[in-house]
Amino acid sequence: MDHINEQILHELQKDGRLTNLELADRVGLSPSACLRRVQDLEKRGVIVGYRAKLDRAKTGIGFVAYTTVGLNSHTKDSQQAFERAMSIAPEVVECHNITGSVEYLLRIEVADLTAYKAFHTDVIGTLPQVNAITSYVVMGSPKDMRA
Repeated sequence: MDHINEQILHELQKDGRLTNLELADRVGLSPSACLRRVQDLEKRGVIVGYRAKLDRAKTGIGFVAYTTVGLNSHTKDSQQAFERAMSIAPEVVECHNITGSVEYLLRIEVADLTAYKAFHTDVIGTLPQVNAITSYVVMGSPKDMRA
């Protein structure tokens, strides 16, 4: 990974809809050289996709919480069952298996507090492997680099 590839990735993370001409200009390459590099980054799996950045409020998402979840059993089956449940829950937009005093960190996006309470009670709260749930409500996001 050289400096130019790092610049390409930085620019595409800021705006994945840049034209090749705009991208080439920003990183100081000819359009053909820039395109070859982007295609190589895609082929090697460094760039795995492109996403649209959404205005959550305009899509009906007014409530975001990070939730930690501790399991009562540390078996592979318990973890897999929890992960399966989270993979089909549309409210969960991120699920991370983490180290520390709990096993998972979730990013949950829903319409409002009532919707979060329903998810907390009716989904996470009903899973037999869940031992502890702690919620952290997002009040604002002064920096958010996710697409």
